[in-house]
Amino acid sequence: MSKNPWWLAGGMLGLACGYFFWYTPYAALTKVLSADIGRFELLSSAALGTLAGAALFLGSTGWWRRIRVDRSMLTAGFFMSLIIATTTLNYTFAGVSILFMLLMMRGGILILSPVVDAVRHRRVNAYSWAALGFSLLAVVAALSDVSSYVLTGGAVLSLAVYYTGYVGRFGIMSKVAKTGDADVDRGYLASEMAIAAVFQVVMVSVFGFGSFTFGGFVVGLLYAALYVYGTLIYLDRREYTWCVPANRCASLLSGLVASFGLTLLTGIAAPGTGQLIAAGLVFMAIAALSYPAVVRGPVILFVCGGNTCRSAMAEVFARTASGRRRVVSAGLSAKPGSPMSPETVVALRELGISPNGHAARQLTPGMIARADRIYVMTDEQRAGILAIAPRADVSLVDPSGDIPDPHGHDQDAFGDCAVRIRDAVSARLVPA
Repeated sequence: MSKNPWWLAGGMLGLACGYFFWYTPYAALTKVLSADIGRFELLSSAALGTLAGAALFLGSTGWWRRIRVDRSMLTAGFFMSLIIATTTLNYTFAGVSILFMLLMMRGGILILSPVVDAVRHRRVNAYSWAALGFSLLAVVAALSDVSSYVLTGGAVLSLAVYYTGYVGRFGIMSKVAKTGDADVDRGYLASEMAIAAVFQVVMVSVFGFGSFTFGGFVVGLLYAALYVYGTLIYLDRREYTWCVPANRCASLLSGLVASFGLTLLTGIAAPGTGQLIAAGLVFMAIAALSYPAVVRGPVILFVCGGNTCRSAMAEVFARTASGRRRVVSAGLSAKPGSPMSPETVVALRELGISPNGHAARQLTPGMIARADRIYVMTDEQRAGILAIAPRADVSLVDPSGDIPDPHGHDQDAFGDCAVRIRDAVSARLVPA
């Protein structure tokens, strides 16, 4: 597993801040340049800037070694190239503010996400439908403020292509990345970034390059930087609970800062009241999507063989620890409904814990998919889970080694096992 470079040390908050840091000047510079530079000249120079930025990033980090070219990544790169081009293009249309186009882009994706899930027969939670409602209201509020924008046919077409790009991109990303494995996800980023940057230049060259402008080149460099942070946010496997809120919050804040910054510096009209109301509604949609992470906390899964001793103990210890977390346990070869073994109950009571009713569960692929963290007792069990879900993020509950099954031994063995599991669980859950 790869170690995080220093610029990823801040976790999800750091990624969101990085995205905000690069998106704000990108959006502002694009809007300013669009008043003096033709759209095609801007897109041509920006494509070269994105290519240069991708080469600089991939070369300096060494991630170029992760690039792979196959059908999935070519498709993802194509969809990403549509997103890059239309994102820049969306800010060049006269008569619409940065915030307005952000609302159309972000609100549209928030609307599309649960709809696509429903069409594909995926379960859509109540908080996702609530976010859909807020997003629809936001779009209506922004569009109803007719005095503050002029939406042309070209802008509508550009938004439609943008939505298409994201639907296609997320479909590929869900299949080949978002695994929790840093090597896999960074390989996706490197491949998509390189291929999309090349596709950008190829698409522009088909129509003939426009005049080179340094400002447009800088726009492309800025996009390459924000792409890295934005994509790493999306690649976090907690899609709705973290990715969408973090990305949307960061970009909307960027839009607000860029819009009012340009109003102060250049006199460009400020966003209308309807757009500000719409921004508030989008933030409410983001809050709805944040519900699972903020209220319910992460899902932690403990696994052993029969789920009547070791993983059952771990579940009990984790539930008694502080913090917002949902804890479950299961067995690779459990007999569903079996109670804790009598020796396990005694061992827990000796440590001052009176376990409530426990019923063994058989481990399923769905349980693995829903878990944010999976801890096992032995390397053999880890291999068993990886046989079911090769990309699962599974760790030994005790990093020092296996915790053997005490069944068949005396009560002291169960007591020693309980103490070791208690200490291991406590150490594992301190950061949670």
